[in-house]
Amino acid sequence: MKPVTFAAAGSLALALALSALMPLQAQTAPTAAAVPTLEQIFRAQPYRGADAKDAAFSHSGRYLAYRWNPFGEPGADLWVHDTRTGRTQRVTSPQVMAAFEAPEDLARFDKKLKQRDTEWAERQARELAQQAYLRGDKVDLSQWETAAIETLKKELADRKAKDDAQKAADKAEAEAEKQAMAALAARRAGKPAPAASAASAAAASEKKDDKKDDKEKELWELRDELKKKLAREKLKPTDLYPGVAQFVWAHKADELVFQYRGGLYRWRADDKAPAPLVATQRQLRVVAYAPDDAGIVFMDETRVLRARFNQAGVQILNRELIHPDDEQKKYRIERTVISEDGRWMSLQASAPRLDADGKPVPDAGRKVEIMNYDERWATAKKVDREVSDDKRSIKPLALYIRAVPRAGEAPRKQPAPVFTNAGGDVWFEMSEVAWARDGSHYAFTTWEREKELLRVYIGSTCPRPAGTPAAPQGGAAGLGSGPAACADETAKPELVLERRGDVGHEVVSVVEPRFTPDGKSLVLALDEAGWRQAYAIDVATRALRPLVKGEFEAYEVVGFTADSKAMFVLANAGDTAAMNLFRVDMASGAMQALGAPGEYHRAAAVSEDGRWAAADAGNWAQRPELKLIAVDGKARTATLTDSTDKDWAAVDVLRPERFHYANRHGDRIEGYVFRPAGWKASDKRPAVVYVYGGPLNDRHIVEVDSFQNTAYLFGMYMAARHGYVMLAVDPRGHSNYGRRFSDANWEHPGEPQAEDLEDLVKLLPAQFGVDANRVGLNGWSFGGFQTQYTMYTRPDLFAAGIAGAGPTEWENYNSWYSGRTLGKTERSKPSLRRFSLLPLARGLKKPLLLVHGMQDPNVLFQDTVNVYRALLESGKAPLVELFLDPDGVHGLGGVVKPATWHRKYEAFWLRNLGAAAP
Repeated sequence: MKPVTFAAAGSLALALALSALMPLQAQTAPTAAAVPTLEQIFRAQPYRGADAKDAAFSHSGRYLAYRWNPFGEPGADLWVHDTRTGRTQRVTSPQVMAAFEAPEDLARFDKKLKQRDTEWAERQARELAQQAYLRGDKVDLSQWETAAIETLKKELADRKAKDDAQKAADKAEAEAEKQAMAALAARRAGKPAPAASAASAAAASEKKDDKKDDKEKELWELRDELKKKLAREKLKPTDLYPGVAQFVWAHKADELVFQYRGGLYRWRADDKAPAPLVATQRQLRVVAYAPDDAGIVFMDETRVLRARFNQAGVQILNRELIHPDDEQKKYRIERTVISEDGRWMSLQASAPRLDADGKPVPDAGRKVEIMNYDERWATAKKVDREVSDDKRSIKPLALYIRAVPRAGEAPRKQPAPVFTNAGGDVWFEMSEVAWARDGSHYAFTTWEREKELLRVYIGSTCPRPAGTPAAPQGGAAGLGSGPAACADETAKPELVLERRGDVGHEVVSVVEPRFTPDGKSLVLALDEAGWRQAYAIDVATRALRPLVKGEFEAYEVVGFTADSKAMFVLANAGDTAAMNLFRVDMASGAMQALGAPGEYHRAAAVSEDGRWAAADAGNWAQRPELKLIAVDGKARTATLTDSTDKDWAAVDVLRPERFHYANRHGDRIEGYVFRPAGWKASDKRPAVVYVYGGPLNDRHIVEVDSFQNTAYLFGMYMAARHGYVMLAVDPRGHSNYGRRFSDANWEHPGEPQAEDLEDLVKLLPAQFGVDANRVGLNGWSFGGFQTQYTMYTRPDLFAAGIAGAGPTEWENYNSWYSGRTLGKTERSKPSLRRFSLLPLARGLKKPLLLVHGMQDPNVLFQDTVNVYRALLESGKAPLVELFLDPDGVHGLGGVVKPATWHRKYEAFWLRNLGAAAP
């Protein structure tokens, strides 16, 4: 059967039908000669540029703005697409923004861009040369160092000549000063001026080039100098042209304000270039336009400010919080949110924790040292680490509700907070405040981990009388019209929903409440039926109702129609490996798929009139691009970006097939497989299974737009080059498959995944043409833990394993993850030690490669050291080997680059699993 593709958006029924189309056949496999090398697949310059970001429509729906730059260009510039004419305008670029930049910064951007491109080219050339050398070709592997040292020697010589000239000039100036002072003294004494000494004259005219003060540096000295130079010139994110950081559309007009390098700029439809508004050295951020679009609200690190386009000066809106009775405990504003009508704002603030003597309580957690072996003597750097048995020191929290002052209005007395939390040794989280458009209501959620308590609050402000405009048009008051006399700003919000215990561990971070445009419903994500989905709370009655029904994830609400009758949401209904954009009827729950089935849609946006949508969408066959989707049932789409190098086509030689199987409990486990050329069901080929197995909030491995380095790219290579069967699966433990999966690790991490892997291995010989005695297991991070757990507890299941950066001692991992993923914790002792892999290591029977970056701040390198020690102590030395990146972090990236990393994998698998049958 040929691969099935869909060119147009369809109904939900069509999306649901995808499951019946699996597995799909792989494309025709290439010949051995056409298979790219690892150095080509993991090219120094990525084949993929950045995705479009922050797509948003103007109020009219005519214009779509987004941040993006074409392949190879740094930064993310502002682009605007006109849905009426079909034209796209690039609003910013290095050339456009040069009008507002210092020449020195422009020169630095240009210099560093050339450095980046040179480094990519040299790294690619080195990696190709290294493989040629191993094949026996005559290659000078020192040519890059030799060239770099020659350049360095010239730089050092130029610097020395400059220094010598300056020294000679300084010496001559000192001698002249000496003679002048001597002449002055002689004149005052009535004596003739002394003649310049011959020695001084000789010294002044001495040419340093006639002799060498120092002998030429030795090669080892030059190498040390080169190392220092490379460290000084190492590229930093701020070295390259950044583009636009963020933008905000006006409430009504087709115009926007964007932030670029500490400045704010305004662009109006049909403008050829942006106009500067505010330029500072602070980190500014646009909050919103004023209600009448005559000015903007923006903020720096903590202050929210208001400015008018036709007037000079700014006004601070969120005045400092003052507590005269206890100055030391003054609350500091951390987040400010202003209602869309500009009338109300919320201030979330925290105060320092003080002990009985009034001294600050240290922050929670500890500092963990990570060793750096790059210098002659090892040095240590410290990283923050809060583990489950650390006492916490959460700061006291307060929420204030304030009416936004009118322009020029005298400050009013500060109100008392409407909500507080004492902080301390607790795990307490609070969402950002959401406002109804008219400022009549606000909402937020809280989560208390120890109590397993999720709460939702709704607060009310003074309602605007019917027919009253949101704000006066024109005049100073048009920049915000908070009422002088209003409902009590200290009125407490009402607790409208409470869930204790049965909330789902992965729902807390995606609750994100928001009001419908009419303000009648509060929409938020809950896990009431085993799936994270959108629910609505009626603001008037407090009644809760689901907005969608079915066994799928649908928690990311993109927007609503202006009449509040429909909602737009991203959901994986019908295909858990994809994510589509759906229009949902708020009354009936009926769903209409807007994007093409079989594509993963991310970062979606919908116009306020409900006519247009946009999302980064694609799959393995068509890499993701920003697509404009007409929401009118005519299934029209337009692709607005081009983010992939055309050379990718030469590397894209084999694509996977989707498959699924049922585990022993009846759960559906998703996967994909690369089958090599000439594959037959009767084969007995070696195989490798890639696994992760832990919650990733909104990600998993089997996604149709994911080109993960090891699971996908290396899997493609091993199948095409060596005839291996390469699989990737999502066992229980992953996110986006419902609570049954995401909660699977609770109190027994690794065991559900090991069961699912065991069930998979039973299927491999008959269904995938695999030799059951030659199956390897591979995973990274949680997958590195999972690989080890499975090989220690089921030592005969896999013939070999590769475990990358696996957390082997969960009591040492970050509490924010382990405390909500693995099991209940105790402050008094490292209770998560019961999940340590060290006591299990003695069960290993088959070869195991442990991989880690030695400067990993996430999963500490000590985890691999300690499990390696346990393996050695139990006599496993012949079975285990280490592959380390001395400079690498959690994804490596130090001296070990992806091609090198996977060369090691290739050699390990060929050595331990053997070659495929001829």
